[in-house]
Amino acid sequence: MNCPQAAAREAASSGGPVVIDPLVQDLDGETARLRDAGPLARIELLGVPALTVTRHALARQLLLDPRLVKDLDAWGLWQRGEVTHEWPLIGMIDAGRSMFTVDGAEHRRLRTKTSQALTPRRLEEIRPDIEKFTEELLDALAEQGEKSENGVVDLKSVFAQPLPMRVVGMLMGVDEAEHPMLMRRYKAFFSMLTPQEERLALLAELDIFYAALVRERTARPADDLTSALILAEEGGEPLTEEEVVGNLKAMVAAGHETTIGLILNAVRALLTHPDQLRRVLDGEIPWETVIEETLRWDTPTTHLLMRFATEDIRIGDDVIAKGEGVVISYRAIGRDIEHHGTDADDFDITRPTPIRHMTFGHGPHICPGAALSRVEAGIALPALFARFPGLRAAVADEQVRRLPVMTQNDMAAFPVLLHG
Repeated sequence: MNCPQAAAREAASSGGPVVIDPLVQDLDGETARLRDAGPLARIELLGVPALTVTRHALARQLLLDPRLVKDLDAWGLWQRGEVTHEWPLIGMIDAGRSMFTVDGAEHRRLRTKTSQALTPRRLEEIRPDIEKFTEELLDALAEQGEKSENGVVDLKSVFAQPLPMRVVGMLMGVDEAEHPMLMRRYKAFFSMLTPQEERLALLAELDIFYAALVRERTARPADDLTSALILAEEGGEPLTEEEVVGNLKAMVAAGHETTIGLILNAVRALLTHPDQLRRVLDGEIPWETVIEETLRWDTPTTHLLMRFATEDIRIGDDVIAKGEGVVISYRAIGRDIEHHGTDADDFDITRPTPIRHMTFGHGPHICPGAALSRVEAGIALPALFARFPGLRAAVADEQVRRLPVMTQNDMAAFPVLLHG
């Protein structure tokens, strides 16, 4: 029998770095190895050394430390030419100028418009749209189930994936006809099976697509986030086309990938814990608790790339050396025994204490779409189980395959039967 904890202790005792598997063949085992390697663990990402944070308390500390920046030019390996654009993960770090790649005052300037567009009031205004999209996709799910010879339908491709893309597309003003193209390109970009030359070409194609959208909205503004990013506040400094494109490119990726993982991981967790599912369906435990425990236990983001030390930073007996890269391993943080207790590996919506996690980050760089993702899941999950109370997985849990993506916790597909 595979025992991730035993394997983790063996790997940690060897003193070598934890090698992050690009094919994500054993995520639970890798999470345990990272956790057992210590609060600040040495890892290897496709041949590139880095440090990663695996503890809740240390992550909170370092995410607020101004000596850790997102400026790629602060990375020693990049400065010395040991990492180049040939490295498959570079596009997730060097993704163009946006609120995701700068710090300080520039970060605040680039982030402000997005935050204003995703206020609680605005989210309540679009709630009817999200409910409408959800019902339409549930209809499509039922139709697919009726057409299927064995009643099996892929919950991801028919429901969990198109829902957040429709929502973020509506917010950005992206025509629905373009959604399949965007989903294909982002999927190929994140996949470790995509050749690097093709990945760089995909980035260039996305730049062209978003630049055309920006020019269209510059000429004919609309009531969407793209137009809001273009139009400067009175007396404020307008964003450049490059900055608007960078924000859009990253926000569409983050805005749909995270919610796909949240919805699918929650459904999977409930189906594999039927006693807890029954308590939710009986109204004993609210859906909000399911969402927060899912975000803690099976985080949509596994590893966040990357911050760089501008000077030596001492952490206990360890030092993050100037120029080193630091990854935030959110899945290991979500399983932190020191913060969540000895049962941190268990999915348990009956936890006696509030579920305090940091899956969406911490501090000034906390994910601006966190509230939107929660709203979408809070609409989609109860609607799904209300329509299909007999929903069950069509394959054994160990047969559900994860996509070969090093940063997102995403399934390749989730085959389900709609009726038990």
